[in-house]
Amino acid sequence: MVQNSASTPESVALLKARVFALVEACPAGRVTTYGWIGKALGYPRGARMIGWIMNDAHEEVPAQRVVNSKGELSGSWAFGQKGRMRELLEAEGIEFSGEDRVDIKRYGWDPSRDLDAEELQQIVSAATPDSGGSSKRLLFLLQNDPASPLREELRGE
Repeated sequence: MVQNSASTPESVALLKARVFALVEACPAGRVTTYGWIGKALGYPRGARMIGWIMNDAHEEVPAQRVVNSKGELSGSWAFGQKGRMRELLEAEGIEFSGEDRVDIKRYGWDPSRDLDAEELQQIVSAATPDSGGSSKRLLFLLQNDPASPLREELRGE
């Protein structure tokens, strides 16, 4: 577990960089979940927060590898065209069930389980925030949404 204090926009940018670093560490042909990323970073109830952060992902982040806990492509709308997220995953060899889901038991990559503590720490420690910072929408959600694990900290409560 690698929690970080997110009391400033700079620390939110660092958290975002750590999320992206873990997503980038997810091997091709595997998927991870919003919840697993959150748990690995010290936010076991932070799946929604990880989803908000993924909305800020740039092209180099293999965002298609992040699915919800049921194996559904809940973030697929962010790929600009219907079916694009699925196409990217299928190109990596991932097969879908009849319910259009990824088999999490077969393809799942949980950083807390599949990395040892030292590997996890190295990945998140090497994460560097990009110069773009965080979107105003992300900062607003982290500060104000009741589901945000950072709400009190960012609002100074």
